[in-house]
Amino acid sequence: MSILDEIFAHKREEVAAARRALPFSEVRQRAEMTAAALPFAAALRRPDADAPLRLIAEVKCASPSRGILVPDFDPQRLARTYRQAGAAAISVLTDKKYFKGSLAYLQEISAQTPRLPVLRKDFILDTYQVYEARAAGADAVLLIAAYLDLPIMADLYTQITSLGMSALVEVHNRAELDKALNLKPALLGINNRDLHDFSVCLDTCINLRALIAPETVVVAESGIHTGADVARLKAAGLDAMLVGEALVTAPDTFLKIKELLA
Repeated sequence: MSILDEIFAHKREEVAAARRALPFSEVRQRAEMTAAALPFAAALRRPDADAPLRLIAEVKCASPSRGILVPDFDPQRLARTYRQAGAAAISVLTDKKYFKGSLAYLQEISAQTPRLPVLRKDFILDTYQVYEARAAGADAVLLIAAYLDLPIMADLYTQITSLGMSALVEVHNRAELDKALNLKPALLGINNRDLHDFSVCLDTCINLRALIAPETVVVAESGIHTGADVARLKAAGLDAMLVGEALVTAPDTFLKIKELLA
């Protein structure tokens, strides 16, 4: 069993427990009462080829491979730093078991004033999680094509967009991209991390970008550490980058963002 299989198996149990604790009807009511979502995809679109890449800065405490990344983790402080340094949007990891995240972090960050568009980054497989995300103030939700069958992914995509949110559809290779393109997504994420050996290669998103329509907003994920990395992505026509570990582990997160955006 791969780590992704393990995580999704646990996620099914987690969602079942959440449904028992709080009925779907109540979560749906909360979602429908939440203020309208901010335009996530629009915040990431570059107006022209000379414009800098947009940054989705990730609020991330830990990872399965590296453990705790930030001993003095303060999600609200991180989010404020991201906004002040020039990030276009914020990604919040909400998985508790493997990433030490929380839906409460997303709710707190989405309540900040002023605020940036916020992505719920989790292992989404059920309608309940989509409404949970909207109720917490999420403006976008991640869908991982590597695990979701096309009919399920299409159904979740429709639910996300019907609630006024954006769906960030994440792919890792050509086969997943071909599947994802059936949705005609406005927003695609290309993860440079190989799910089998966890190696990272920026060529993944550079090569796949050439196969995607220019009007689609494309986000590079994983393996982005330096200004030189960002320059390569910009030259290849990427619109945005999602960066987590390089920011939360930097001696000065504010300056690290300025380096990447420069």
